[in-house]
Amino acid sequence: MINAVGRELPDAVGSYVVRPYQGLGAEQAYTGTAVTRRTVQRAKDREPKLLPDLVSAIRAAGLRDGMTISFHHSFREGDYTVGLVLTAIRSMGIRNLRFAPSAVVNISNCDLLEFVRDGTITAVEASGIRGVLGDGLINGEVRLEQPVILRPHGARPRAIETGELTIDVAFIAASAADAYGNCTGQTGANPCGSLGYSFVDAQNAGKVIVITDTLVEYPCVPVSISQQYVDYVVKMPQIGNPEKIGAGAARLTKNPRDLMIAEMTADVICASSLFRQGFSFQTGVGAISIACTKFLAERMKQAGITAGFALGGITSAIIDMYDAGQVRAVACSQSFDAVAAKAILDRPGVYEIDNSDYANPFRRGSYLSHLNFGVLSALEVDTDFNVNILTGSSGQMMGGLGGGPDVAEGADVSIVVLPIVRGRTPSIVKRVFTCCTPGESVACVITQAGIALNPRHRSYAILAQDLEAAGIRTVSIGSLQELAQSITGEPEPIRTTDEVVAVVEARDGTVMDVIRRIR
Repeated sequence: MINAVGRELPDAVGSYVVRPYQGLGAEQAYTGTAVTRRTVQRAKDREPKLLPDLVSAIRAAGLRDGMTISFHHSFREGDYTVGLVLTAIRSMGIRNLRFAPSAVVNISNCDLLEFVRDGTITAVEASGIRGVLGDGLINGEVRLEQPVILRPHGARPRAIETGELTIDVAFIAASAADAYGNCTGQTGANPCGSLGYSFVDAQNAGKVIVITDTLVEYPCVPVSISQQYVDYVVKMPQIGNPEKIGAGAARLTKNPRDLMIAEMTADVICASSLFRQGFSFQTGVGAISIACTKFLAERMKQAGITAGFALGGITSAIIDMYDAGQVRAVACSQSFDAVAAKAILDRPGVYEIDNSDYANPFRRGSYLSHLNFGVLSALEVDTDFNVNILTGSSGQMMGGLGGGPDVAEGADVSIVVLPIVRGRTPSIVKRVFTCCTPGESVACVITQAGIALNPRHRSYAILAQDLEAAGIRTVSIGSLQELAQSITGEPEPIRTTDEVVAVVEARDGTVMDVIRRIR
């Protein structure tokens, strides 16, 4: 089959039946009743939920071979919980599990590949599988019977609520909790901030186990996840290291190239007619994005306007804007550094949101439906404006889908920022290796060599007029590709086998692309 972005797809991969992506105007429609694994039963109010260790909690939850387990990734590279839980599960001899975290990152205390090798994990569903797990799967070091299913952040709650992804036991790392399960990520010894990615797990999983390293007096205040969703509580010495939340992601830059791209991005935003009192934005994380946030704050001060809300993964740069009175509200689906993690606790306009409320298109409304500007990173973009945020120049897993496809579609003006080349590798190419975000949802691509507007995007006519009126010159995406190739030469194509390692789903559950094993 050939889908709407020109990707050749198989009819099926193992038992996974492929439904090809058909374009933004032809999304798969979902109606009906949401599916949940939760059971209704009378609570034994005086029966303690606090158990002595993970093995006791896992046994009480009834986890057995072939079930599905989930985690959130709010601690990112500082997460300890995944490794602790998987080690306990392996010690109990439980195997053949579907591993379904909100994302897979480079976890510092755990080699996930070991749990695939020994059969503890035999299926994976997440927004990305960067690190040793992704490398091992795409290089053929280990093999799974079924393809890894990769979903954008907004698609995961949709998949859970429609029953495509059913979670038997959810493990939720919380920096503070009481003995009855009320918990939060905002206080305690190791705060991670927003727990927004775990809300859908807590509300729909068959059993929920909260793991904390700070047990507090009942009731836990503030409460992010209520006791009504929690079955068991376990206290561990340490659940994560918040200092590593921003490792490899949230960082300031002094690179002149990155600063140039960031300033150009701020220029485009401020030239738009949508840049007015009460506008909304999501700038995200990464060197260019954080620098863009700072440039944007300066321009807003000069223009004398404030934003209605900032959205998404929140950094200290956005908290600085809130403290300066430049943003009325900050909706946090994730906290990207220690400042942002603690800001929810003592700033009334900074609050955590359910990831489904953030990005799920199959709800009665989402924050992204009200977003004016979204700034997104990418590994490569092609001349059709298709975006690759998963696989690098060697074909290996370098990132995750995250909320990129969601923001691109939801924002009035979606801006992808990236250098025109990285080392000897072009970033603007004729055809991306993996299509993650369809070009029709991308309004603008900005490199240090120029700004390219997408004539197929719904904002094109107005944005083109706005930039022309501001004296901002644009170039074609084709000219950027030619320039990139003139610098690096034409790259050798990545050779793959026919074996599909991973399926890249669109927001609606149709298939955007597949990732094949590297030859």
